[in-house]
Amino acid sequence: MEQVLTDGFAAVLERHLTEITPPDLVLWTLRGLTALDSSLTTELRDGRVSVMAGERAVHSEPMPPRPPRSAPNAPAHRSAAPGLARVLSRLFAAAWDASPAIRNAGVERLLQAGFEELFNQLDPYSRYVTAEEADAARERRIGQSGLGLRLAVGPRRSVVLATVTPEGPAAAARLRPGDRLLEIDGVAVSADDLPDAAARLEGPSGRAVTLLLLRGGRRIRVSLLRAPVPPETVTAERRDGILWLRLSGFYQGTASQLVRAITDAATGGPLRGYVLDLRGNRGGLLPQAAAVADVFLQSGEILRTDGRHPDAARTLLASGQDLAHGRPVVVLIDGRTASSAEVVAAALSDRGRAALVGSATTGKGLVQLLVPMPNRGELLISWARLLAPDGWPIQTLGVLPNLCTSLGSEAVATSLAALAAEETPMAVPLARLRAARAPVSEAEALRLRAPCPAAEGREADLAVARALIESPDAYRTALRP
Repeated sequence: MEQVLTDGFAAVLERHLTEITPPDLVLWTLRGLTALDSSLTTELRDGRVSVMAGERAVHSEPMPPRPPRSAPNAPAHRSAAPGLARVLSRLFAAAWDASPAIRNAGVERLLQAGFEELFNQLDPYSRYVTAEEADAARERRIGQSGLGLRLAVGPRRSVVLATVTPEGPAAAARLRPGDRLLEIDGVAVSADDLPDAAARLEGPSGRAVTLLLLRGGRRIRVSLLRAPVPPETVTAERRDGILWLRLSGFYQGTASQLVRAITDAATGGPLRGYVLDLRGNRGGLLPQAAAVADVFLQSGEILRTDGRHPDAARTLLASGQDLAHGRPVVVLIDGRTASSAEVVAAALSDRGRAALVGSATTGKGLVQLLVPMPNRGELLISWARLLAPDGWPIQTLGVLPNLCTSLGSEAVATSLAALAAEETPMAVPLARLRAARAPVSEAEALRLRAPCPAAEGREADLAVARALIESPDAYRTALRP
């Protein structure tokens, strides 16, 4: 426990967006005891911190002194972390001995409660992740361990390969959609229990699985090694000369899947425009979001980050591709669009590359640093702000659309008519948003977001996107700063 607290406190003191004093760090973390056992309280008096049971001190420890600053406004030095962790460990140990409720909760829950109470004082997104949760999260970030294929029921109740992921083991073995699957590791598969067959394809990474398949009357036996396979996060449909792209999240491989979808669609002839649907997209890996924005940009900024730690200040630039070749791009957003998805929307909007349709987004604009813990758990620490190319913060503000659909059908019709008359209905709200600078209070954020309240995506979004692509003049008007 002491080593977990040492590593966690060092990261918080050095890198969290908010500077925290050692006494506050100790007292806030100790509130985890009260969360698990309401009869326990804590106090700081005369340089000593105590765990109290009523009026009785269960245990007291001297508060370690704060280390001197090496320079004006320098962050609290991580050298304070071992002393603070030692104090917390002794106080936690004393509470453990004194409280059956603490012992019933267990060490992992005690750590979790302590970090939860600490982060409750700092921001909504920093958190402690248990070892079990961290294992699951790592698997989600890189994809499920499997073979990179999906099954379906085929002709005459057969089991066939419905899709084969290009980056997966099945693709490397040249398996194809339509191949009929007969056996998995010598056990026959049945169309009556497709979930069982799909479950048997997955398992620990690096383990072999043998498949027996039928292709054109020829039986094929192949042994494949399970491997992490990036989840499919991009779906594409070419319809009426428009490529409709939906991104469900940002994971390893999302940008390459998008590039492949655009490249494949180009073989069908010229497109009139692209619709990028980010509604309900809760984000994911920031580098993948930057790479997705880069797909549509030729040059210039994609985003900036800043924070208290010097390493938090970064600028990401476009590499100069624009696979859409300047054709109209409409991005759909709603109140559930968050984090990395907001980065894509903000970048394409600020750079004048896409018209945004929908409502105000979530406003999740803090970057979490992942800190591995000695117990295989993880800390996610908010250490940087996401800034749009024009310099405004995404946190609390979110992203506003060029055409708002959350105020009802009459308002949508009025806005489309205004665009047709070369008027930009969201020009003033967007200008005010882009002039904002961090930090933005919740009251100010509410005022700036009010012209287009957050709402869930609706069918009207699709019709508006089509209308903008079919009316080049209205599209160009919507893009005006």
